[in-house]
Amino acid sequence: MQAAFHVGLTGGIGSGKSTVAALLAGHGAAVIDADAIARQLTAPGGAAMAAIGQRFGADFITAEGALNRDRMRDLAFTQPAARQQLEAIIHPLVTEETWRQAQVAQAAGHPCLVFDVPLLVESATWRQKVDHVLVVDCLADTQIARVMARNAMPRAAVEAIMANQSSRLRRLKAADSVIFNEGMTLEDLRLAVAALAPRFKLSLRFTT
Repeated sequence: MQAAFHVGLTGGIGSGKSTVAALLAGHGAAVIDADAIARQLTAPGGAAMAAIGQRFGADFITAEGALNRDRMRDLAFTQPAARQQLEAIIHPLVTEETWRQAQVAQAAGHPCLVFDVPLLVESATWRQKVDHVLVVDCLADTQIARVMARNAMPRAAVEAIMANQSSRLRRLKAADSVIFNEGMTLEDLRLAVAALAPRFKLSLRFTT
């Protein structure tokens, strides 16, 4: 079986990365979403919850048994050591599940695996695991406006999240391709993704 083409997809919060991932899936890619995996791990009964409860205590667990994301976000942004401790619990589990899903997708015959990884640029190892890095980019003010509208978050909270992500310049320097999602319509994004599809061994025909 021919090896699938590996694309690392990344971008700052509010950049439109998830939309681009869905468009790539429409061309036949298998999308493996690190954030979605992390949410599964920290949902009620998730594989990370026992260790999180032991390390951080019951105050960081909801009544349903999930991670209290608001409380943890506040702690992680004010105490970097706490964020590192949380990452030490979650990241190995995310990595394990990511490659399990990749093996399933490869066996199913997907020509391209898209690894949707928000912290791809920050990682010391991800760049070596993919054939191509695709960055979805936009201006910082656009990111803030989109996330404030989408999540009803105050500006300061969005800015705090952005401060803990890689800078635009660092992401752009790591990119093999960039989609500059500033003032683009959904149709513009469709065309941009379609232009990249042949490079990723994907069909030109959009199927969903």
